[in-house]
Amino acid sequence: MKPNRDSKAGPSQRQLRVGELIRHAMTDILARGDMPEPIFVKAFVTIPEVRMSPDLKLATIFVTLHDRKSEKPVFAALEANRKMLRTEIAHRVNLKFAPDIRFRLDDRLEEVSKIDALLRSPEVQRDIAKPRFDEDDDQQDDQRADDKTRGEA
Repeated sequence: MKPNRDSKAGPSQRQLRVGELIRHAMTDILARGDMPEPIFVKAFVTIPEVRMSPDLKLATIFVTLHDRKSEKPVFAALEANRKMLRTEIAHRVNLKFAPDIRFRLDDRLEEVSKIDALLRSPEVQRDIAKPRFDEDDDQQDDQRADDKTRGEA
């Protein structure tokens, strides 16, 4: 029997590799216009990540939309074509079993912009600004440190 992997250890090398292969297949399908839905002609959709389950039977495909207005139609089209996408991915990626796929909105870009806005706020800038030391204070601190290392008090 295999020992249980620590859940905090992260995905295995195989999970990462298969996820990347599925991500490439999915982006290729979207880039070539193989989707029958017309929403994909208008919507700018990217696939930044695919996470695989440990048994490689479930692929969670994260979708980034650059126009949030098209979120519902894009996800409706993805869900409507899930079977076709799974079949197409299975043809492009050589696996023993075609993984079931599910789609999730990737909102990391929004989180990054919120954090960036917080870091740029005047209050935070004031708190992280470097305190200015006088050169004399620096030299006195260096002298005290040297005295302590020599054993002088």
